[in-house]
Formats: sequence, C-alpha cells, structure tokens
Amino acid sequence: VIGVVIGKTDVRSFPDRKNIGSERYTFNFTIRDSPTYFINVQPWGREEYIRSLSESFRVGDCVTIENPLIQSKEAEREEKFNPVTPSCYKLLLSENHSVVKTSSCYDTDTRLLSLLHLPVKDPQDYYSLGDIVANGQSLHGRVLNVLAAVMSVSK
Repeated sequence: VIGVVIGKTDVRSFPDRKNIGSERYTFNFTIRDSPTYFINVQPWGREEYIRSLSESFRVGDCVTIENPLIQSKEAEREEKFNPVTPSCYKLLLSENHSVVKTSSCYDTDTRLLSLLHLPVKDPQDYYSLGDIVANGQSLHGRVLNVLAAVMSVSK
C-alpha cells in the first residue's frame, strides 16, 4: 500500500497481557491514496521499534507499507479516537512481519501531495463557526465537525 500520511498520533503504551509486567507500544496514523479512500494504520511492538518507526515519518510524507495485517475495525470504539474512514478495515503492523518505507511524495507520485488538503468528512457534514455561535445553546453536548483555517499563530 502506498499513500500519503494525513494524520498521526503520539506513541503510547499498554500493559502486555501475554507478558505480565511488560508493556506493548503503539501509535496510529492515517494514509490516503485517492480523494475517496484513506485507512487507519496501527503498528504494535517493542518500545524501540515503535518509537523509531514513529520518528521515521511525519504528516505529509509518503509511505509504502508491506505485509500489513488487514483487520475488520470496531467502528464505534476505534472511530472514537481515530479519523472515521470509508473502509470497514484497518491495517495492523507488526515488528516481525511488516515494513514501512518512507519517501518523498515528489519521488513517489506528486498526485499524492494534493490529497493532503482534502477534508476527510462529507462537505455537508460541517458546521461553520458562525452557526456554532448563533446556535450554541441548541448544539450543547453534541459532537460536531468543524472546518476551519488557522489565520495566525502566536505566543
């Protein structure tokens, strides 16, 4: 699978159920290879492997993923913490079987770069900031999708 990384989380750890007293490490990232299709990827492994993999690429880089495990996703649980994807699957990566190679999108396919700027949600599924201000009370407690642009950054 070749795609551009459009999102990435920080590394985190969980107690290893098989080896009591040790931990397994993971992080998530999302890759996209067309305007319509993108998928979440979750590597698992030892701390050294996961930290090294996480530091080897960033959002905007192109990656080639070899030998992932394709697994059905548990939509409610997984999409609570990851982008909602059009696929009913996710990719799992393991230290022993999977390989992630990074390259410049210019070297791989310049069309992938344009995918970085496309929203991952339906254009009809957003609220504007004006709508939120005007209807704030009636929207209280609801989860909303907001599409906004950063105008400036300062201290």
